[in-house]
Amino acid sequence: MAGTRFAGFLAAEPVVMWRPVFEELNVTIASREQLIALGASGALLTSAVREHLLIRVRRDHYALPTTPRPVLHAVRIGGRLACTSALRDYGVFGFDHLLHVHMRKEASRSRSPVRRDIPLTPHNRLGAHLHWQPLGYPGEGNEYRVGLVDALSQAVRCNERWHAIASLDNAIHQGKLSERELARVFQLVPERYKDLRADIDGRSEAGQETVLRCAFRAVGMEPELQVEIPGVGRVDLVVEGRMIIEADSRQAHDGWELHVRDRDRDIDAARLGYMSLRPAFNRTMYATSDVVEAVLHLLAATRRFRTIL
Repeated sequence: MAGTRFAGFLAAEPVVMWRPVFEELNVTIASREQLIALGASGALLTSAVREHLLIRVRRDHYALPTTPRPVLHAVRIGGRLACTSALRDYGVFGFDHLLHVHMRKEASRSRSPVRRDIPLTPHNRLGAHLHWQPLGYPGEGNEYRVGLVDALSQAVRCNERWHAIASLDNAIHQGKLSERELARVFQLVPERYKDLRADIDGRSEAGQETVLRCAFRAVGMEPELQVEIPGVGRVDLVVEGRMIIEADSRQAHDGWELHVRDRDRDIDAARLGYMSLRPAFNRTMYATSDVVEAVLHLLAATRRFRTIL
């Protein structure tokens, strides 16, 4: 038992390495009650905080110093990571980088995300978006984040349409969301959002790929997804049978060797009659219409060129 394993150790050691304790509890945020049950004392916890071995996030809530800042901020406010903040913690695409925190209806003693001794106000929340709507599945998730189904339903209500679809696509692509769970997501959202389900395609591997797919469809084009081209390999999108779109990100394409590989693929594709375009993440996500316009102009130019020939 955890209590038997750590009680003597916590009581006897003046300097405790706390990571094994949190691992034994299987938590990121430990309550005072949990730590006391393992044999810690109030004096030991105070000493650990003073020596920066633990963080007292808020009253009776403790964390390791390596705990991600969004987690600390959400718990310090008095809630749990929600919406896109929870999605990113699950490893799922979430475009909005504000802090989203779910608050229980009965929540009290809300605090500034950076100071547990200062009450939360509209002026010190650092842009945090508070979600007060009851959860559909309150028993899912853990002590610092809501469950994935609830986080996705919040993202559908909170995000731009294409960004919400991107989160759903990515969760499905990674195998983190089943068809049954997807149905649960749409049971939680208002009727006006239910048509999003028809646009979901788990073949999209990245959020920006989904956004481009949706943008092309919005102007009447039907891109092919994850196309295998002999001599080139698999590409993200093909528009009108001749324009390859690769939804590049720095994470997936950093390093000179990868750049050389990508340029070689572009040359091999051009030899087969394809054009290639590699819009960067920021241009795709923040100026999507620029990318669509570029593709339309390139396609129009090739049509004129073929007419001349």
